[in-house]
Amino acid sequence: MEGKIWLIGGTSESVTIAKMLVASKISLVVTVTTQTAQFLYPSGYDVAIGCMDKERMQSFCEEKKIRAVVDASHPYAVEVSLKAIAVTQELNLPYLRYERANCQSLITTSVSSSIIELDSFTTLLSGDYLHNQRVLLTVGCKALPLFKSWQNKATLFARILPKIPSLKIALAAGFTSDRLIAIRPPISFELETLLWRQWKISLVITKASGKSGGEDLKRQVAADLNIPLIVIARPQVDYPGQTSTLQEVLAFSTYGEN
Repeated sequence: MEGKIWLIGGTSESVTIAKMLVASKISLVVTVTTQTAQFLYPSGYDVAIGCMDKERMQSFCEEKKIRAVVDASHPYAVEVSLKAIAVTQELNLPYLRYERANCQSLITTSVSSSIIELDSFTTLLSGDYLHNQRVLLTVGCKALPLFKSWQNKATLFARILPKIPSLKIALAAGFTSDRLIAIRPPISFELETLLWRQWKISLVITKASGKSGGEDLKRQVAADLNIPLIVIARPQVDYPGQTSTLQEVLAFSTYGEN
């Protein structure tokens, strides 16, 4: 079967997948939403930049002669996945979701005793988890506006990416400069520990972003410092096909290729 694999990228896992497919001489095109993400991939790779609505995705598939889709977008980029699923169903294209492994199955009892698993930000914010706590938010800047109403009921700190748009979102959500740290991951165990101690953190909020998102390290720091860590579960999506194994991605991408 002629055509390319469309790799929906932007994550470190997608870079690994892209390199694997190129090494196997499989033709592909990668899409990312930002110019920064483009530089994750080696020069010479076919990388398209920009956000696409459903109609643009469909025309993209037709223009690029896409024969199958590997979705390795961020676990919380739900809208991207839902649109891609809809397009593949309309065009009768095979779809496979690659999802980074969940940290939950990899942790020890001592570490898990510090963890509170919640199904959503709604559950978190409708409860009394944050009241009078010194809270460190490591949830990405897009979620920070959800916490604006809590600024007078808890002492909130946030870690954000060192980008002007991220800073603007944080400031608009009520965070002052002394309660923000702008730093690009990965964060070392030592730096994570020092930051929690420096700000006298009593509660940390993170997303179930997997090992590559630093979730495993936060779990360990929480256990070492005896600080509760609330982990917000990944959104539930009914993927047509899903794996966390690179070999399955390779087999999927190779199937039907001449």
